[in-house]
Amino acid sequence: MLRTHTCGELNKNDLGKEVTLCGWVAARRDHGKLIFIDIRDRAGLTQVVFIPKESADAYDKAQELRSEFVVKLSGTVNMRPKGTINPKLATGEIEVACKELEILNSSLTPPFEIEDNLESNEDTRLKYRYLDLRRKRVFNNFMLRHKVYKVLRSFLDQEKFFECETPILTKSTPEGARDYLVPCRFGEGKFYALPQSPQLFKQILMVAGIERYYQIAKCFRDEDLRADRQPEFTQLDIEMSFIDEEDVFSLCERMMQKMFKEIKGIEVKIPFPRISYEEAQKKYSSDKPDLRKELGVDFAFAWIVDFPLFKYNQEENRWESEHHPFTAPGKESPQDLEKNLAQIKARSYDLVLNGMEIGSGSIRIHDQKLQGKIFKIIGISQEEAHKRFGFLLEAFQYGAPPHGGIAFGLDRLLAILANESSIREVITFPKTSAGICPLTGAPSDVGERQLKELNLEVNKRRV
Repeated sequence: MLRTHTCGELNKNDLGKEVTLCGWVAARRDHGKLIFIDIRDRAGLTQVVFIPKESADAYDKAQELRSEFVVKLSGTVNMRPKGTINPKLATGEIEVACKELEILNSSLTPPFEIEDNLESNEDTRLKYRYLDLRRKRVFNNFMLRHKVYKVLRSFLDQEKFFECETPILTKSTPEGARDYLVPCRFGEGKFYALPQSPQLFKQILMVAGIERYYQIAKCFRDEDLRADRQPEFTQLDIEMSFIDEEDVFSLCERMMQKMFKEIKGIEVKIPFPRISYEEAQKKYSSDKPDLRKELGVDFAFAWIVDFPLFKYNQEENRWESEHHPFTAPGKESPQDLEKNLAQIKARSYDLVLNGMEIGSGSIRIHDQKLQGKIFKIIGISQEEAHKRFGFLLEAFQYGAPPHGGIAFGLDRLLAILANESSIREVITFPKTSAGICPLTGAPSDVGERQLKELNLEVNKRRV
């Protein structure tokens, strides 16, 4: 065992103990006859003092120390002298008088200070993300993510949900955003796609009789990037059988209530307000209203309901789905779906928090004939529907139950919880607004051999 304690747990109850600590040198102060360092690990900081008469060898080695050196040291826990106690630190009453010091690794001078009040170019921070993550403020965002996942999993387990993974390499079924395509060596001219969501697979899991499914899923969309978008993102994906909208609302409200209580210590009132899409547009000129001032609360939830089922694409002169083509029409919709298309409501719903959509879902179509009608209205022929969604339509022939669900954008939710303006601050290794990973340099060229194996050629545009 390399260490006996972390750098954040020692206090006056440990006085006189012989301890061994490991971590990074956060700061070094040379006072002539004494050398002080702050040693840091993920748990916190401990002050260490090197005294020549206590250990000349450790004192001599301490003169070599620089910021971010990795060290192992042993010594005795003492009270700090009067006037040097730091009440801001959990370990601020004590220090360790070092007797032995081992330099485990040296470090180059970092391109920026490892401190919370940092003003540095974002590209530099992301290029050296492993240094950025040593900053307590940044690290805390990922401790927050860990805690949120723990609460969500615990809640859904209590609600009898089944955590189930779905494929990452799947079939391209573009609807809305562009797919990321992956060439396949086993089929010339064939491609996998990275999933924009687990939508089709989770519906098939309902046909399979899973009944209550969830997944913390990686999703991929090739779309223009903003502060709240990334080419790859994480969502909490939920699907249930034999339910209606009220079941979804109740589940999500109780889940948010539990999460905010455990994570933020805040009592969220439920049920959340429900606002029709039409009312939201008239009153707030947005389907993502921020109700904090109106409700007088740090966090304001609202359900937006009664979205249109279809929208008209003027450029292509055709109707298309407002959300996706697997959304069921409203219960009050006309029997003849090919009339009054602009008036038909969808059984879909968005959950908005502080003016940002954090969740979106719907009651799904589970009848193959109705699904065929929807495809026809939005211009997908029977042949095209079979080519793109045949596996789902076939599954529907074997007893598909009524079902519905919702997906939460966890990165957006975490950014709100962490009071960050960009989801990049809550993603360990994010892409820039140009879709580039400064750390790895992705996307990048690949070798001719790899291209040859895939029978691909790259034709670069001339500027």
